[in-house]
Amino acid sequence: MIGHELGGRYQVIERIGGGGMALVYRAHDILLNRNVAIKVLRNQFVHDEEFIRRFRREAQSAASLSHPNVVSIYDVGQEEDVHYIVMEYVEGKNLNEIIKERAPLQVDEAIRIASQICDALDHAHQNQIIHRDIKPHNILIGRNGRVKVTDFGIARAVTSTTITQTGSVVGSVHYFSPEHAKGVTTGEKSDLYSLGIVLYQMLTGVLPFLGESPISVALKHLQEEFEEPRVLNPLIPQSVENVILRSMRKNPDERYQSAKQMLHDLETCLLPERRSEAKASFHDDDDEERTRIIPAIKPIQHTLGSRSGGGDERMRRIEDDEEVPVQPKGKRKWGMPALWVGLTLLLLIAMGSVAWYVRSQLVVAEVTVPNVTNHSLEEATAMLDEIGLIVEDPVVQQYNPNYGENVVWEQNKKEGTVVKEGTHIILTVSTAKPTSNVPKLTGGTYEDAVKALVADGVDQSRISQDPRFSEDFPEGQVIGSEPAEGSEYDPDTASFVIFVSKGQESKPMPDLTNKTQKEAKAILEEMGLVLDEVSEDTSYSVEKGKITKQWPYEQGDLVSPGDKISVSVSTGYPPEALNYTFNVPVAPSSEGKKTKIRIVFSDARNDGEPQEWGTRTIAKSQVLSVNLVLAPNKDGAVSIYQDGEYIEAFEVRYSDAKNGTVQQPEPPATQTPEPTVAPTQAPPEPTIEPEILPPDSGEGENTGDADQTGFLTEDAVQAKQAGNGKGNGKGNGNGNGNNKDKSKDH
Repeated sequence: MIGHELGGRYQVIERIGGGGMALVYRAHDILLNRNVAIKVLRNQFVHDEEFIRRFRREAQSAASLSHPNVVSIYDVGQEEDVHYIVMEYVEGKNLNEIIKERAPLQVDEAIRIASQICDALDHAHQNQIIHRDIKPHNILIGRNGRVKVTDFGIARAVTSTTITQTGSVVGSVHYFSPEHAKGVTTGEKSDLYSLGIVLYQMLTGVLPFLGESPISVALKHLQEEFEEPRVLNPLIPQSVENVILRSMRKNPDERYQSAKQMLHDLETCLLPERRSEAKASFHDDDDEERTRIIPAIKPIQHTLGSRSGGGDERMRRIEDDEEVPVQPKGKRKWGMPALWVGLTLLLLIAMGSVAWYVRSQLVVAEVTVPNVTNHSLEEATAMLDEIGLIVEDPVVQQYNPNYGENVVWEQNKKEGTVVKEGTHIILTVSTAKPTSNVPKLTGGTYEDAVKALVADGVDQSRISQDPRFSEDFPEGQVIGSEPAEGSEYDPDTASFVIFVSKGQESKPMPDLTNKTQKEAKAILEEMGLVLDEVSEDTSYSVEKGKITKQWPYEQGDLVSPGDKISVSVSTGYPPEALNYTFNVPVAPSSEGKKTKIRIVFSDARNDGEPQEWGTRTIAKSQVLSVNLVLAPNKDGAVSIYQDGEYIEAFEVRYSDAKNGTVQQPEPPATQTPEPTVAPTQAPPEPTIEPEILPPDSGEGENTGDADQTGFLTEDAVQAKQAGNGKGNGKGNGNGNGNNKDKSKDH
């Protein structure tokens, strides 16, 4: 089998186990790319049609179970003489191996395992499925500690032809219930008895009943009492022992009434208030069917003869003292013939009874099989029962799209067939339309998901994809689906939407300049970005402690979560920077008249770009101080505006400021107003009101000799040097501090 490909999709890898009926292999499902376990029927059973029919029917019933503690059945198939069942593959050990390694187990671990087994049995019993072969070999413990019950339905396939086989069937006799050992119909309580033995073995490390042969073990289940678990392991709490005692009662009526009831007892038996509860008691005397052991009766001669001294003498004295009547000879003569006559008559009566019974059994009435298809199961059962035929239990449940649910659509004996009364008729009943569970799609590609769904019977035209951003799945992988994984769906009608990852969503890079390192780190973390390298650099324009630049992503570049960003933090002005205060003399347009003075400057902080210093309203001459930052290659300049008109500009060189040779400008001339009548009271002294104007204010507009920046044009500079005082055109307009152009622009 190893290396063989079953069903065109299951590549057999290795053998991992086996029993009396089947061998188990680990295989790889090529279509769904997962490991599975495949149970293959042994060769000696492949020609037993009744066994194969029950084997497959029960496997199909087990496939209807969906529970976290039950091994899932994926597929049932046949390839020539190979009959196989495809199941979920559980990585781990079976409970029998764990018991051999380290029994007795801790009480809480044993209860946890038993609770999960019981939960699985409760689910199976609610679906009318009896396991019949609960034993440690059929309990798998995964690496994550999850308990999985396997071989549901397989035990029901055992017939009389397999009871003498070695392996799992014979080994199971240690876990048989008394009713199972008797050969009568077993039910839910039989599974609970077997679970009690499994719990007993986990906590004590031994089996309750042992014998030289399977028959002797079965008789012990029927007749003998087992040694109580606390005698073997005193660490077992009384509440836990009570669970074992109740589940292993020989009378099924004294056991738990259901798996749910036993599960509740298991879940609460380790609570502090229950650990020291009283020992469970049962009324054995009321059980009339309970097997009793009757002691053998000892012969009186042996008893009397065994006493010391004078035994024979006392016996002779008794015989001498008693008067034995003498029987008449006539009666003794007829005793023996009468005995033989009586025995002969008794034998003749027995032979007559046997002949009558055999005749009644051999002569059976014949009946004609009716047509029960297209009838409900109840109606078909009544029709067959009326003429003495028996419906085979359980009936075959199989979906047929041409028949309604619970309607008979096939019978093994055709209409009109003549059969004996009491013949079993096999009926096939249509079930509800089966649904499938959505397979695992996440993590694969969209093409893989489509293949898996098409293999389940979904038409490809009903499958579409929905690309979405995802931080957990790389681009191209399936994020999920609608319907979701594991949910039930009808492959013939369901439409699928497959959500495919577009990778992590890209976002525009924010501007980190002029922010502190702490502020920048918070912004990056909120976007899922990483602050990587932090360097330091001097700066004229960015104050100390704030970021001057960022890389490799500038503001507006698209970034994805996880990208690394490096920044440079300002350490302030460089050492060669020079702070210089330039005093600017200003005067009103005429003495006493309120005049708006606007100052525009440039220095190393703004790379020569004009910056607003502010606006003051004055009524008399005064000096205004402008603070400049100068650098070896970055001089300063100051421009003056009066009521919106450009007046003059001054250049402050770094070398002059450093050497102290900057020439301060002379105060501007003020026009004397025409004489007026002196007021009775002198006007109040004008106040200086700073007024900060926006860069695009109308009061900063210049015409003629100066451009929009407030600096003299090239023509104005040449005119000023020539002493002509006027300039035309537009240019860079920086005026020398030693030359003044007092003319106004027109």
